[in-house]
Amino acid sequence: MTRHFRTCLTVFALAVFLLAAMVAFMALPIAPLAAQSVPAPAQKPEMMENCPGLVAADRPKVVPASYQLALNSDQVRITYAGHSTFLIESPRLVRIATDYNDYVRPSVLPNIATMNHAHSTHYTDNPDPSIKHVLRGWGPNPETPARHDIQVGDVRVRNVPTNIRNWGGGTERHGNSIFIFEVANLCIAHLGHLHHTLSQQQLNEIGKVDVVMVPVDGGVTLDLDGMAEVLAALKAPLMIPMHYFSTYTLNRFLTTLGQKYQVEMAETPSVLVSKTTLPTTPKVLVLPGR
Repeated sequence: MTRHFRTCLTVFALAVFLLAAMVAFMALPIAPLAAQSVPAPAQKPEMMENCPGLVAADRPKVVPASYQLALNSDQVRITYAGHSTFLIESPRLVRIATDYNDYVRPSVLPNIATMNHAHSTHYTDNPDPSIKHVLRGWGPNPETPARHDIQVGDVRVRNVPTNIRNWGGGTERHGNSIFIFEVANLCIAHLGHLHHTLSQQQLNEIGKVDVVMVPVDGGVTLDLDGMAEVLAALKAPLMIPMHYFSTYTLNRFLTTLGQKYQVEMAETPSVLVSKTTLPTTPKVLVLPGR
């Protein structure tokens, strides 16, 4: 056997060996490598089970309204516009603006506007003519209180008149109304510019409340002790402060009420509420306003 022939045989044998090795490598399973190199998809915020909410961990969580545009049939969206004005939206998107005025308004036109008579930041003499239902919380004279009880889509709105102080330091009879909104099996009460504690007759007329919007300035409206008495009488699971003029005013209320109730500071001005996600113990929820 010549040297040239032996060299060719060696090269051929090496090529066969390399080819066999490549075939064996390609036959190895590749699934584990692929599984390691492809990360699991990131979980979207709306898929999270522990979204910020109003209730204890053993109850379903309220989803921040910024995460959910459409409402379920049992949900209400509450958005704090500022001062005493909230936008309340029903499952059928009936929109209500509380204490509708010329200074603070929600970003969308409401179907229903409620107003009170204490100051111009709680009413307007020139509501948008496109608003179908303008409900003033005071009557034509002090002896004739306003009385409203209307049904608009899936929302019922009614009121309970209360008195306010007049500019001379006396009393204006029936100058304020507590408006009650019955929607999605919830009873939501807006106390307006409340100046006094409530009689048993008024409490009976208001009925069982799930959510209450409460003025917390402690001076222009009812003082803090009196407001604490009102909240204790209403027994609402969820209380949302309004009508505060500074962080100091708000914190003074929270310090007073925080001894008795849980306090939660929301990150967004909107929240979704339903009967099944109400707090198990009474809670104060602070919505940031503009």
